[in-house]
Amino acid sequence: MRQFIIFILAITLLSAPAYSRQGKVLQRVLARKFNRHAAPNTGPEPDYSNLSCWSASPFKVDASDSIPAFLKDEPREARADVFFIHPTSFFGEAETASWNADLRDPIVNLETDSRSILFQATVFNGSCRVFAPRYRQANMKTFYVRSTPIAKRTFDLAYRDIRKAFLYFLKNYSENRPIIIASHSQGSLHAIRLLQEFFDGKPLQKRLVCAYVIGYQIKKDAFKKLQVGEQPDQTGCFVGWRSYAKGEIPKLIDAEKGNSVCVNPLTWTTSVEPASPELHLGIMNGFKTIVPHTVETEIEPKARILWIDTEAFQDEKKARIKNLHIYDYNLFWMNIRQNIKQRIDAYYKLH
Repeated sequence: MRQFIIFILAITLLSAPAYSRQGKVLQRVLARKFNRHAAPNTGPEPDYSNLSCWSASPFKVDASDSIPAFLKDEPREARADVFFIHPTSFFGEAETASWNADLRDPIVNLETDSRSILFQATVFNGSCRVFAPRYRQANMKTFYVRSTPIAKRTFDLAYRDIRKAFLYFLKNYSENRPIIIASHSQGSLHAIRLLQEFFDGKPLQKRLVCAYVIGYQIKKDAFKKLQVGEQPDQTGCFVGWRSYAKGEIPKLIDAEKGNSVCVNPLTWTTSVEPASPELHLGIMNGFKTIVPHTVETEIEPKARILWIDTEAFQDEKKARIKNLHIYDYNLFWMNIRQNIKQRIDAYYKLH
């Protein structure tokens, strides 16, 4: 019963505007509840000279090397590097789990490797060397109390690891090669911060092919110099989207009042005109097949989220799934793969 009450409070909080009195009260209640029982963060600080601290690296065999059978004859050339920041894979017991993941946790690492690395990071391996650091990511419960001091400390610790990994990557692996920053969900929260610190109006922006910041709100004023990608061959820019079934605007999204940037991955523009399924190159289906021409998209003009019209995803009761967050990459796997190559081609024409 205790866990059920916490779950209900969390769902209520996620539906309430973050700035509302109700939302703040619920956040304080949850923060006290979680903090009272949470285990200390005893995991060691990562040493990125050790390949075990990388979920994906071109210097070891890992899930990012996987190639689906239908692409076995595809010509591949790693002309750029992608620094991929994976989404949340730490779903420990809400009350008793630590706020940050331990890098030695085999369950968390397996979840990271078998899901986000296999189904998301692999989209880049046709044109890039793939680097994805393990980091002391925030427990999912952190997002239920994300405006509290506890959450700030938790996210800061996670970002500190990512920053350390990125600096190690720059010093030891990058060799002035073009860079792609890619991320999903919690990873995109940290990617925005990484882009602000290292790329936005900084010399390193010249080496940026594109940042694929997917599955998290990108506020309109997130960057000072870094521009949103308005064309499929634009470089030195960022793109991102959040996927929902057509007609769906969650309360938390509505509370943002349109303060978000969204790019349509079928057109690679910010146009609100619907994009035809003819532009859709394929959903990744179980890392075995691609199902093309099954998704129509449009950017909802007020909320600036990506509306998805497809019959591909239903729950066990054959009802339409409204929140397609976990499919942000899979829905457009082939479109993303093609666009990566297109942008790298454009980068080399300019440099």
